[in-house]
Amino acid sequence: MSTDENGPKVSLFCAAALKSAMESLSLESHSADLGATVDIIYASTNLLVQRIEAGALPDVIIGISDTLQDLAATGILLPGSVVPLAKSGIGIAASPEIKKPDISTVTSLAGTLAAANSVAYSRSSPSGLYFQTLITKLGIADEVNSRATLIDHGPTTAAVIDGRADLAVQQISELLHVPGAKFIAPLPDPVQHYTSFSIALAATAAGRPAPEALIRILTGQRARTAYAEAGLEVS
Repeated sequence: MSTDENGPKVSLFCAAALKSAMESLSLESHSADLGATVDIIYASTNLLVQRIEAGALPDVIIGISDTLQDLAATGILLPGSVVPLAKSGIGIAASPEIKKPDISTVTSLAGTLAAANSVAYSRSSPSGLYFQTLITKLGIADEVNSRATLIDHGPTTAAVIDGRADLAVQQISELLHVPGAKFIAPLPDPVQHYTSFSIALAATAAGRPAPEALIRILTGQRARTAYAEAGLEVS
C-alpha cells in the first residue's frame, strides 16, 4: 500500500475480463470502509505478470487462477490467499452494421471465421492464445491469420468499432455491452474454452487492513452479483 498527497492507496492489478464488473462496483465509494482509495490497473494476466516480474507489486491481484497459484508458490502472493471468483467463456462480437453471422455450430463457426474480412484477437490474452489453437484445429489458421487484426493489449472490439475487423474474439465479459459493437454469441459448446479467475493477496500486504478489506469486498455477495451481471459464471 502506498500514500500520496491524496492519502493512502491500495493497489489492485485486475484481469481485463473483470473490468466491467469492477466498474459497476464503484470501488471509489468504498474509500471510507477501506481507509484508502483503490488504484486499479487492468490488463491481461500475462501482462500483469510481466509488470510484477519488472518489479511492480500490487497489494491485491485478480487474474487467471493457475497463474496466481504459481505466484503463491514462489512466495510473491501470500500462500493460501488465492480465492476463486468466476470463470469466463469466449465469444464473438461484430459490427452492428453487418448481418449477424452464424456461429451456432463448429462447422458454421469455421465457415464464418474463414470468410471474414478480418478477425481481431489478442496475442497476449487467454482467449487469443486459445483462439490460435482453435483455428489450427479447424484447419483455417492460414486463411484467418492472413487477414487477422492482431491486438497487443486492450479490447479486441476496438478493431470492430474503427473498421479494421468485422469480427472480434475475446472473453464474453469483455464483449458484452460495448458501444459500437454487437455481441453475437459464445463459441459453440464443443469448442468452448473457459478461463477461471481468482483473487489473492500479495505477501507484502499480509496483515494490512486495507488490502484485506478490499479482498472481503471483492469476494462478497455484492461483488458476486456484479460478476454474474458482467457475463461471468460465478464460482
